[in-house]
Amino acid sequence: MQSVCAIEGLDPATYTRHGLHDAARNWPETNCYVDLLIEVLAQRGHDPRAALAFTVAQDYEGDQFTFFKVPSADLALLYGVEVLELAIFDQLEDHARVQLARGRLPLIEVDSYYLPDTRGITYRHSHSKTTIGVNVLDSANRRLDYFHNAGYFRLEGEDFDALLRPAHDKGLPLFPYVEFIKFGPVPSAREQVEMSRMLLAHHLRRRPAQNPFTAWGEVIGVDIARLMERPAEWFHTYAFSTLRQAGANFELLASYLAWLQERGHPVPERARLAAEAIASGAKVMQFQFARASARGKVPDVTDVIRQLAADYDIVLDGLANDFVTRGAAL
Repeated sequence: MQSVCAIEGLDPATYTRHGLHDAARNWPETNCYVDLLIEVLAQRGHDPRAALAFTVAQDYEGDQFTFFKVPSADLALLYGVEVLELAIFDQLEDHARVQLARGRLPLIEVDSYYLPDTRGITYRHSHSKTTIGVNVLDSANRRLDYFHNAGYFRLEGEDFDALLRPAHDKGLPLFPYVEFIKFGPVPSAREQVEMSRMLLAHHLRRRPAQNPFTAWGEVIGVDIARLMERPAEWFHTYAFSTLRQAGANFELLASYLAWLQERGHPVPERARLAAEAIASGAKVMQFQFARASARGKVPDVTDVIRQLAADYDIVLDGLANDFVTRGAAL
């Protein structure tokens, strides 16, 4: 059976990550969904930074920071990209083949136990839910080339069978959640910038009513108490949902503001630098929490939280003044 592919010319052995995933960044990986989209957009010839206006709307949700995703409406306006749910009512492999043959890229929720790129973490060791973007499906050779997190990888043989041809002794399988990326007409570069500015104003209008770092600071004592009681490995799960989501979100926002500046749009430099400060401050705080968890010593994060909250106000107040208040007056 012939191999099918959505984006031609990619080789896992020579693949180069986008600059947003450079190892020198504070948060070279954010979350599996956003990282995957960054790489897919880049491989389609787009600058993924144009889509990052939504980062201004991140909130503290009471027990975690928003697990941020690029809104589907933003992708459609900026790149002509639609993310649609794929109904799985037959063999997953066959559904993936149909979409790939039409130039679409399936996004499949899978168990990272079978993903070789997670070797040393979860591969053949532990089970964890994640999303991959299938780009090449070679059924005859039981091979899959896929986007995952910040890279592009290959799996074969037993891993292929486990993900696409699982054995079931009784009844119907529990089908995974699957979407597919549908690529459409792309707006001009000028239209894309103007749409992105419009989206920034839109997302600024729906920003949190309360400073999310202030909100987190009000309950962080409970988090620290739990951190002291739980096994050391629990810290990593906690940090992913709090410090990594917040830090990575604001590092992406800083990159977005730099993208606007490159295109000649005045952006308060103070706001961009404050967003970068949040990214680095969250990284420092993660180190503090990691040491505290390992040593069983309660960390004092009062000053760090206060600084993160102050930097947040600098970012959001500056942007709201320029893109909402002043923009509405023009």
